[in-house]
Amino acid sequence: MKKLLRELLNIALIIAGILSAGMGIKGFLVSSHFIDGGVTGISMLLSNALGWPLAILIPVINLPFIALGYRQIGGIFALKSALAIGGLALALKFVSYPDVTPDSVLTAVFGGFFIGAGIGLAIRGGAVLDGTEIAALLISKSSHLLKVGDVILILNIFIFCSAVFVMGVDQALYSILTYIAASKTVDFLLHGVEEYNAIIIMSEKSDEIREGIIRLLSRGVTIYHGRGGMTGKEMRILYCVVTRLEIGRVRNVVDEVDPSAFVVLHPLADASGGIIKKTALH
Repeated sequence: MKKLLRELLNIALIIAGILSAGMGIKGFLVSSHFIDGGVTGISMLLSNALGWPLAILIPVINLPFIALGYRQIGGIFALKSALAIGGLALALKFVSYPDVTPDSVLTAVFGGFFIGAGIGLAIRGGAVLDGTEIAALLISKSSHLLKVGDVILILNIFIFCSAVFVMGVDQALYSILTYIAASKTVDFLLHGVEEYNAIIIMSEKSDEIREGIIRLLSRGVTIYHGRGGMTGKEMRILYCVVTRLEIGRVRNVVDEVDPSAFVVLHPLADASGGIIKKTALH
Protein backbone atom coordinates (compact mmCIF):
# COMPACT_ATOMS: atom_id res chain seq x y z
CA MET A 1 0.00 0.00 0.00
CA LYS A 2 2.81 2.39 0.89
CA LYS A 3 4.55 1.61 -2.39
CA LEU A 4 1.36 2.35 -4.33
CA LEU A 5 0.85 5.65 -2.51
CA ARG A 6 4.47 6.60 -3.17
CA GLU A 7 4.09 5.87 -6.88
CA LEU A 8 0.85 7.86 -7.03
CA LEU A 9 2.67 10.76 -5.39
CA ASN A 10 5.49 10.44 -7.94
CA ILE A 11 2.98 10.51 -10.79
CA ALA A 12 1.33 13.61 -9.31
CA LEU A 13 4.73 15.32 -9.00
CA ILE A 14 5.60 14.52 -12.61
CA ILE A 15 2.24 15.79 -13.89
CA ALA A 16 2.63 18.99 -11.87
CA GLY A 17 6.15 19.33 -13.26
CA ILE A 18 4.92 18.94 -16.84
CA LEU A 19 2.24 21.62 -16.40
CA SER A 20 4.67 23.99 -14.68
CA ALA A 21 7.37 23.61 -17.33
CA GLY A 22 4.75 24.05 -20.06
CA MET A 23 3.63 27.26 -18.40
CA GLY A 24 7.20 28.56 -18.30
CA ILE A 25 7.87 27.72 -21.95
CA LYS A 26 4.56 28.57 -23.63
CA GLY A 27 3.18 31.09 -21.16
CA PHE A 28 6.34 33.17 -20.95
CA LEU A 29 9.28 32.35 -23.20
CA VAL A 30 7.87 31.48 -26.62
CA SER A 31 6.19 34.80 -27.35
CA SER A 32 9.35 36.74 -26.39
CA HIS A 33 11.68 34.38 -28.29
CA PHE A 34 13.69 33.54 -25.17
CA ILE A 35 15.17 30.09 -24.56
CA ASP A 36 16.28 27.97 -21.63
CA GLY A 37 19.42 25.87 -21.36
CA GLY A 38 19.92 22.18 -22.04
CA VAL A 39 17.98 20.08 -24.52
CA THR A 40 14.92 22.29 -24.06
CA GLY A 41 17.05 25.28 -25.04
CA ILE A 42 18.39 23.50 -28.12
CA SER A 43 14.83 22.61 -29.14
CA MET A 44 13.63 26.20 -28.68
CA LEU A 45 16.65 27.55 -30.56
CA LEU A 46 15.97 25.26 -33.53
CA SER A 47 12.28 26.11 -33.41
CA ASN A 48 13.14 29.83 -33.59
CA ALA A 49 15.67 29.35 -36.38
CA LEU A 50 13.82 26.81 -38.55
CA GLY A 51 10.18 27.27 -37.59
CA TRP A 52 9.75 23.60 -36.65
CA PRO A 53 7.12 22.72 -33.99
CA LEU A 54 8.57 22.78 -30.49
CA ALA A 55 6.25 19.96 -29.40
CA ILE A 56 8.01 17.66 -31.89
CA LEU A 57 11.58 18.87 -31.39
CA ILE A 58 11.64 18.34 -27.61
CA PRO A 59 10.85 14.57 -27.62
CA VAL A 60 12.91 13.90 -30.77
CA ILE A 61 16.09 15.56 -29.46
CA ASN A 62 15.61 13.93 -26.05
CA LEU A 63 15.34 10.40 -27.53
CA PRO A 64 19.11 9.66 -27.57
CA PHE A 65 19.40 10.77 -23.95
CA ILE A 66 16.49 8.57 -22.92
CA ALA A 67 18.23 5.64 -24.62
CA LEU A 68 21.39 6.42 -22.64
CA GLY A 69 19.34 6.57 -19.46
CA TYR A 70 17.82 3.18 -20.23
CA ARG A 71 21.22 1.56 -20.74
CA GLN A 72 23.04 3.21 -17.85
CA ILE A 73 20.41 3.97 -15.19
CA GLY A 74 17.47 1.61 -15.69
CA GLY A 75 14.27 0.85 -17.53
CA ILE A 76 11.86 2.35 -14.98
CA PHE A 77 13.71 5.66 -14.98
CA ALA A 78 13.82 5.72 -18.79
CA LEU A 79 10.11 4.90 -19.06
CA LYS A 80 9.13 7.60 -16.57
CA SER A 81 11.33 10.14 -18.31
CA ALA A 82 10.01 9.23 -21.76
CA LEU A 83 6.42 9.59 -20.55
CA ALA A 84 7.24 12.87 -18.80
CA ILE A 85 8.91 14.36 -21.89
CA GLY A 86 6.05 13.09 -24.06
CA GLY A 87 3.61 14.65 -21.61
CA LEU A 88 5.45 17.97 -21.86
CA ALA A 89 5.23 17.83 -25.66
CA LEU A 90 1.48 17.17 -25.43
CA ALA A 91 1.03 20.02 -22.96
CA LEU A 92 2.84 22.41 -25.31
CA LYS A 93 0.67 21.25 -28.19
CA PHE A 94 -2.78 21.09 -26.63
CA VAL A 95 -2.87 23.09 -23.37
CA SER A 96 -3.93 26.69 -23.86
CA TYR A 97 -1.51 28.66 -21.69
CA PRO A 98 -2.03 32.43 -21.37
CA ASP A 99 0.61 34.83 -22.67
CA VAL A 100 1.27 36.33 -19.26
CA THR A 101 3.35 39.47 -19.78
CA PRO A 102 5.25 41.34 -22.49
CA ASP A 103 7.82 42.63 -19.98
CA SER A 104 11.19 41.08 -20.85
CA VAL A 105 12.61 40.90 -17.32
CA LEU A 106 9.44 39.40 -15.85
CA THR A 107 9.28 36.94 -18.74
CA ALA A 108 12.88 35.80 -18.20
CA VAL A 109 12.64 35.49 -14.42
CA PHE A 110 9.22 33.88 -14.11
CA GLY A 111 9.64 31.77 -17.22
CA GLY A 112 12.79 30.36 -15.63
CA PHE A 113 11.00 29.92 -12.33
CA PHE A 114 8.18 27.83 -13.83
CA ILE A 115 10.59 25.74 -15.92
CA GLY A 116 12.85 25.16 -12.92
CA ALA A 117 9.88 24.22 -10.77
CA GLY A 118 8.75 21.75 -13.44
CA ILE A 119 12.18 20.14 -13.72
CA GLY A 120 12.55 19.93 -9.95
CA LEU A 121 9.10 18.39 -9.41
CA ALA A 122 9.73 15.83 -12.16
CA ILE A 123 13.09 14.85 -10.61
CA ARG A 124 11.38 14.40 -7.25
CA GLY A 125 8.94 12.10 -9.04
CA GLY A 126 11.79 10.01 -10.45
CA ALA A 127 11.97 11.37 -14.00
CA VAL A 128 13.60 14.15 -16.01
CA LEU A 129 12.11 16.66 -18.43
CA ASP A 130 15.47 17.42 -20.01
CA GLY A 131 18.04 14.84 -21.09
CA THR A 132 21.00 17.11 -20.40
CA GLU A 133 21.36 15.84 -16.85
CA ILE A 134 21.64 12.25 -18.09
CA ALA A 135 24.40 13.08 -20.55
CA ALA A 136 26.25 15.22 -18.00
CA LEU A 137 26.13 12.44 -15.42
CA LEU A 138 27.54 9.85 -17.83
CA ILE A 139 30.28 12.18 -19.11
CA SER A 140 31.33 13.08 -15.57
CA LYS A 141 31.58 9.40 -14.63
CA SER A 142 33.98 8.74 -17.49
CA SER A 143 36.09 11.84 -16.83
CA HIS A 144 38.15 12.67 -13.77
CA LEU A 145 38.33 16.34 -14.76
CA LEU A 146 34.68 17.22 -15.37
CA LYS A 147 31.82 17.25 -12.89
CA VAL A 148 28.13 17.17 -13.77
CA GLY A 149 27.82 20.92 -13.29
CA ASP A 150 30.86 21.55 -15.49
CA VAL A 151 29.42 19.52 -18.38
CA ILE A 152 26.06 21.31 -18.17
CA LEU A 153 27.80 24.69 -18.02
CA ILE A 154 29.94 23.96 -21.09
CA LEU A 155 26.90 22.79 -23.07
CA ASN A 156 24.92 25.88 -22.12
CA ILE A 157 27.78 28.20 -23.09
CA PHE A 158 27.60 26.78 -26.63
CA ILE A 159 23.78 27.09 -26.63
CA PHE A 160 23.72 30.73 -25.55
CA CYS A 161 26.59 31.69 -27.85
CA SER A 162 24.59 30.19 -30.71
CA ALA A 163 21.53 32.12 -29.52
CA VAL A 164 23.43 35.38 -30.04
CA PHE A 165 23.69 34.67 -33.78
CA VAL A 166 20.20 33.20 -34.19
CA MET A 167 18.09 35.53 -32.03
CA GLY A 168 20.28 38.53 -31.20
CA VAL A 169 22.24 39.73 -28.20
CA ASP A 170 19.27 40.96 -26.13
CA GLN A 171 17.33 37.70 -26.42
CA ALA A 172 20.45 35.69 -25.61
CA LEU A 173 21.16 37.73 -22.48
CA TYR A 174 17.57 37.47 -21.28
CA SER A 175 17.77 33.72 -21.97
CA ILE A 176 20.81 33.47 -19.69
CA LEU A 177 18.71 35.16 -16.99
CA THR A 178 16.00 32.57 -17.62
CA TYR A 179 18.50 29.75 -17.21
CA ILE A 180 19.84 31.20 -13.94
CA ALA A 181 16.31 31.53 -12.54
CA ALA A 182 15.48 27.97 -13.60
CA SER A 183 18.65 26.45 -12.11
CA LYS A 184 18.18 28.27 -8.79
CA THR A 185 14.57 27.07 -8.61
CA VAL A 186 15.64 23.49 -9.29
CA ASP A 187 18.27 23.72 -6.53
CA PHE A 188 15.73 25.06 -4.07
CA LEU A 189 13.14 22.39 -4.87
CA LEU A 190 15.67 19.57 -4.58
CA HIS A 191 17.45 20.88 -1.48
CA GLY A 192 15.58 23.92 -0.18
CA VAL A 193 16.12 25.14 3.35
CA GLU A 194 17.00 21.55 4.27
CA GLU A 195 20.17 21.67 2.20
CA TYR A 196 22.88 20.06 4.29
CA ASN A 197 26.20 21.68 5.10
CA ALA A 198 29.27 20.25 6.77
CA ILE A 199 31.02 22.27 9.46
CA ILE A 200 34.58 21.53 10.59
CA ILE A 201 35.64 23.20 13.84
CA MET A 202 39.19 23.31 15.16
CA SER A 203 39.50 24.62 18.71
CA GLU A 204 41.31 23.93 21.96
CA LYS A 205 37.85 24.07 23.61
CA SER A 206 36.31 21.46 21.34
CA ASP A 207 34.64 19.54 24.18
CA GLU A 208 32.62 22.58 25.27
CA ILE A 209 31.65 23.36 21.67
CA ARG A 210 30.60 19.75 21.07
CA GLU A 211 28.40 19.77 24.17
CA GLY A 212 26.81 23.06 23.10
CA ILE A 213 25.98 21.76 19.60
CA ILE A 214 24.46 18.55 20.96
CA ARG A 215 22.50 20.39 23.65
CA LEU A 216 21.09 23.15 21.45
CA LEU A 217 20.67 21.42 18.08
CA SER A 218 20.41 17.72 18.97
CA ARG A 219 22.93 17.01 16.21
CA GLY A 220 25.54 14.28 16.10
CA VAL A 221 29.16 15.43 16.19
CA THR A 222 32.13 13.38 14.98
CA ILE A 223 35.52 13.88 16.65
CA TYR A 224 38.82 13.61 14.78
CA HIS A 225 42.17 13.70 16.50
CA GLY A 226 44.57 16.10 14.82
CA ARG A 227 47.56 18.37 15.33
CA GLY A 228 48.17 21.99 14.40
CA GLY A 229 50.52 22.28 11.42
CA MET A 230 52.31 25.36 12.80
CA THR A 231 51.90 24.97 16.56
CA GLY A 232 52.17 21.19 16.74
CA LYS A 233 49.46 21.16 19.43
CA GLU A 234 47.23 18.13 19.73
CA MET A 235 43.54 18.98 19.34
CA ARG A 236 40.16 17.44 18.73
CA ILE A 237 38.58 18.41 15.42
CA LEU A 238 34.78 18.50 15.32
CA TYR A 239 32.76 17.56 12.24
CA CYS A 240 28.99 17.97 12.11
CA VAL A 241 26.27 18.13 9.45
CA VAL A 242 23.51 20.76 9.78
CA THR A 243 20.89 22.39 7.60
CA ARG A 244 21.33 25.84 6.09
CA LEU A 245 19.10 27.40 8.77
CA GLU A 246 21.19 25.96 11.59
CA ILE A 247 24.54 27.36 10.47
CA GLY A 248 24.04 30.57 12.41
CA ARG A 249 23.22 28.70 15.62
CA VAL A 250 26.40 26.64 15.33
CA ARG A 251 28.45 29.78 14.77
CA ASN A 252 26.87 31.36 17.84
CA VAL A 253 27.87 28.37 19.95
CA VAL A 254 31.43 28.54 18.66
CA ASP A 255 31.69 32.30 19.18
CA GLU A 256 30.44 32.02 22.76
CA VAL A 257 32.93 29.30 23.69
CA ASP A 258 35.99 30.16 21.58
CA PRO A 259 35.88 33.22 19.28
CA SER A 260 39.34 32.32 17.92
CA ALA A 261 38.25 28.85 16.74
CA PHE A 262 38.92 27.98 13.09
CA VAL A 263 35.66 27.08 11.31
CA VAL A 264 35.32 25.64 7.80
CA LEU A 265 31.92 25.36 6.09
CA HIS A 266 31.04 23.62 2.84
CA PRO A 267 27.77 22.42 1.25
CA LEU A 268 27.02 18.72 0.79
CA ALA A 269 25.34 17.08 -2.18
CA ASP A 270 23.45 14.73 0.15
CA ALA A 271 23.47 13.24 3.63
CA SER A 272 21.66 10.27 5.16
CA GLY A 273 21.86 8.09 8.23
CA GLY A 274 23.23 9.08 11.62
CA ILE A 275 21.56 11.86 13.58
CA ILE A 276 20.53 13.99 10.61
CA LYS A 277 17.04 14.86 11.73
CA LYS A 278 16.57 16.54 15.08
CA THR A 279 15.04 14.28 17.70
CA ALA A 280 14.17 16.98 20.19
CA LEU A 281 13.86 20.71 20.57
CA HIS A 282 15.52 22.51 23.46
